[in-house]
Amino acid sequence: MIVRVKICGVTRAEDAKAAIAARADMIGLNFYDKSPRYLTIEKAREVRDAIGKRAIAVGVFVNAPREYIEERRSALSLDMLQFSGDEDSSALAGWPVPVIAAIRIKPGGAIDLAARKTDYILLDAFSADRYGGTGMRLALDSLRGLDLSRVIIAGGLTPENVAEAAALKPYAVDCASSVESTPGIKDPEKVRRFIVNAKSAR
Repeated sequence: MIVRVKICGVTRAEDAKAAIAARADMIGLNFYDKSPRYLTIEKAREVRDAIGKRAIAVGVFVNAPREYIEERRSALSLDMLQFSGDEDSSALAGWPVPVIAAIRIKPGGAIDLAARKTDYILLDAFSADRYGGTGMRLALDSLRGLDLSRVIIAGGLTPENVAEAAALKPYAVDCASSVESTPGIKDPEKVRRFIVNAKSAR
């Protein structure tokens, strides 16, 4: 199966349209207010309307109250929820849409895919002061031989190196900062090359 591609941290309707035209499968909307890719509900609605039913709309949250998440999930008809903070199992449970739980891997750290009882797991590189979107590289060698059928690989993927991650046959690959011209503003050519290189990997 051809790997799915998630373009995360989309802040503009035109960037969502360009990513979908380039065959992105998932668009990430960031609701973490310390991120340069943070969206208000009003701004997110513009992006969500641009996505329509042509791609999966993923709401990205970091240690947010359940009421805050539900307000955005309901108002924007989000298709999936991604938890990128230190949420416990109770915070991840009970949602009416599929859930992605991020695990940030330290260099040389063990990977326990059974640690999160969610629909999908996103593997990202560990940063002591930031939750995702850092551009830091995840060591792909540690993933070889694992069942990645419910794993989204993130962490420093670029148009130049995404094929290596896609060749491991994960559920999806994910990027944010590597396909931007400035934080939160996507470069359509970088997005296009990322998607082409991911989907043509063997």
